[in-house]
Amino acid sequence: MDAVSSEPTAHHRKTWSIAPAGFFEAEAAGLRWLAEPQHHGGARVVEVLDVGADHIDLTRLQSSRPTTQAAEALGRGLAVTHGAGAPAFGSPAAGWTGDAWIGRQPQTNDPTGSWGLFYAEQRVRPFVRRALDRGHLDAAGARVVDRVCDRLAAGDFDDDRPPARIHGDLWSGNVLFTPDGAVLIDPAAHGGHGLTDLAMLALFGCPGLGRLEGAYAEAAGLADGWRDLIPLHQLHPLATHASSHGPAYAAPLVEAALAFS
Repeated sequence: MDAVSSEPTAHHRKTWSIAPAGFFEAEAAGLRWLAEPQHHGGARVVEVLDVGADHIDLTRLQSSRPTTQAAEALGRGLAVTHGAGAPAFGSPAAGWTGDAWIGRQPQTNDPTGSWGLFYAEQRVRPFVRRALDRGHLDAAGARVVDRVCDRLAAGDFDDDRPPARIHGDLWSGNVLFTPDGAVLIDPAAHGGHGLTDLAMLALFGCPGLGRLEGAYAEAAGLADGWRDLIPLHQLHPLATHASSHGPAYAAPLVEAALAFS
């Protein structure tokens, strides 16, 4: 999605004349939901000023050079945001009950009893099917990912962590470094697993990632071996990109799945 510009005006307006019904309203709800823990040390989130069927107005932010201090603060803040929780895995942001999107691709946010079942059926398999239908992924590769989805759905990777309040599309382009620290934009917010946000940052890179991860792991109390699960949490972004961006993402998707199939 679009990054927030640094031009010196009061707000930034994002528009899309053919936006699906509820597209910007869902984004606004996600931003407001993620912003709630800010007063308790959560990650900073861009402020929503106005929203309509074809636009969303956001506070304009001034970009600046990333620093390790800002990365560490973001790691600690993400842990607080995630810890604010969600009603269930797959639950949408508070105030929104309609459709969901990641970027401009549709996805569902249906509350589910376990993380693995939600992740397999609502985050990985739908995009694998789209990639297969579009010829971006072959049948053999799809079977490899499906085997991992079977394990996910069976609960093989579930842990005792409750549903986290996650950004859901946390690649580096949705982290804007400002003079006052990092600010999150453009979420696909829902109840999920905190490692999913870290996995997307790791997949596409982020300034100060190592310091961010260390600060997060300490603040969130992650168990030893959490890094081994990062490729599992990258299946969703890899599948979405295989669906929308083409076959170049098929091999990394299958490679990530092979570690768990």
